[in-house]
Amino acid sequence: MHLDTQPHRVAPKPYGDLLSGACGPDAVASLRSAERSWRLLLLRALIDAADGTPTASLASLDDGWQLLTRAWEADPEPVERLLLYPAVGTWAAYALRRVRGAVTGDSPLWVELGRLHAVAASAAVLAGLDFRTSVPVRDGWVVLPMLGGARVAQTDRWGTVEVSSEAGAVMVGDVRRDGPGWSPLRELSADGCTLVLDDLDPHRGLRAPQPPHPLDTADRWSALFADAWELLARHDPEGARAASCGLSSVVPRPRAERHRPNSASSGDAFGAVLVSEPDDAEQFAATLVHEFQHNKLSAFMHLFTLYDDGGEERFYAPWRDDPRPLGGLLQGVYAFFGVARFWRHRQGPTAQFEYALWRAQTLRALHGIRGADRLTDLGRELVDELTGRLTAWQDEPVDPRARDAAHLAAADHHATWRAHHVRPDLDEVTRAAAAYAARSGPVRLPPRGKNTIAAARPERGLDTRAVLLRRLLDDPEGLRALSAAPGAVVEGARPEDVALLTGDVDGARQSFEARVRAGSAAPDAWVGLGLALRAEQHTAAQVLLTRPEFVMAVHAELGGGDPVHLASSFRS
Repeated sequence: MHLDTQPHRVAPKPYGDLLSGACGPDAVASLRSAERSWRLLLLRALIDAADGTPTASLASLDDGWQLLTRAWEADPEPVERLLLYPAVGTWAAYALRRVRGAVTGDSPLWVELGRLHAVAASAAVLAGLDFRTSVPVRDGWVVLPMLGGARVAQTDRWGTVEVSSEAGAVMVGDVRRDGPGWSPLRELSADGCTLVLDDLDPHRGLRAPQPPHPLDTADRWSALFADAWELLARHDPEGARAASCGLSSVVPRPRAERHRPNSASSGDAFGAVLVSEPDDAEQFAATLVHEFQHNKLSAFMHLFTLYDDGGEERFYAPWRDDPRPLGGLLQGVYAFFGVARFWRHRQGPTAQFEYALWRAQTLRALHGIRGADRLTDLGRELVDELTGRLTAWQDEPVDPRARDAAHLAAADHHATWRAHHVRPDLDEVTRAAAAYAARSGPVRLPPRGKNTIAAARPERGLDTRAVLLRRLLDDPEGLRALSAAPGAVVEGARPEDVALLTGDVDGARQSFEARVRAGSAAPDAWVGLGLALRAEQHTAAQVLLTRPEFVMAVHAELGGGDPVHLASSFRS
């Protein structure tokens, strides 16, 4: 097997397309080529770093590499696909971290290193070789990457078993491939794309290994994927072809709360999308777009430097509850540019809400990092390119209900984030409290530059009211029916949230204000009060939604009091 150490070059057109956030198959092919080299170097680094590490009863890693090479020489094409299979990358990166002591785990190191033999066995099967090798057993399973897994009879968590192939008959211990005890990896198929539905590989996740969990809902996943892919191919044929070229597997997660899907991807696992069971095909399509954006930028960043390492600064990310480092926010803006672009093609109030929300929030995040000192020239080029495209979308008309709901959701998230994580200067808080107590006129707000960012742990998701807004757009009467106990359906939601969103602004204001007067320092109550006051066009709303952390701090310094009167006293 050849280790290609030639420099990788991205042609000007694909390069420009990648910077713009949208690209076709040619750009993705360039990324896949570079990821192949990255993967081979990672495997070689692992074998070199593990030299001399005991492998229990398994053969040496060099023997595993030799079988892998023999398979590649016999039939390169399927072995190349295996080498780029996402779980192989996740395993190799995790094993290398284990060898270097960067992470720890509950498995013996030889089990992690020995997975190379399972990779080599898969390669040999795909290449049609006759062979025999031993592989690790983990929790009663042997999983061959990209093929499937077998349950084997062992009493210990860790062990070994022989895998062999002779005249096409593959055996894993006493289990014949495609016979009883064998669980094949299933596929998600649509016109123009086939992905592996990987519910077996111990390294299908992002971090520590996990046991196989065969799905009993694979048929629903298959139907949703076919419909999701049809949406992608119809509205963005070039993007769908690019995704088909780049994606390899979907890793299923359990169903999440409606309108709160969770998904993930990793730079170690190019081509993988981890996703909770979708609500519907439209959500599945948006999630595939979202995570493929992350995949592309991670691979791009293996080739190019967008920012310099170091630095402790943190930034506002409109899709997260926590402050984010520069690299994380670059990933986020790239992903949510793709999300906004997807929803731009969709109709209906909820789709229009998503478009209006993410075009505005992604642009807000981009403005937040445009001046970051650690951006390289290329990083600034990417930020400027995305900023230009999103700016052009801001005035495109959307459904008025969706537009208003998006404005509310954006104001809510930003204000609640500030209330949790922004710490005002204590001297300024003391000054403002004294000025207010002296009743000497308007109280001056200090410059924003005196604030610091300190991560806190929110008591509920910052998206709680946004989730309720999505339910309102989907089914107004259904949301009103939740008014007594919305938290039973939407985690973290309170009756006053539903009152605010369904038009009982006065009732919502009274509830939020009562909580604050009772001594609650909960940001959701303060920001909810600001949102209610904004609906009433009250002058106090502006400061509660733009500087809630300062109003809260002064209120605490004063020992309580009328929050609306206090907020009304501030001037810029």
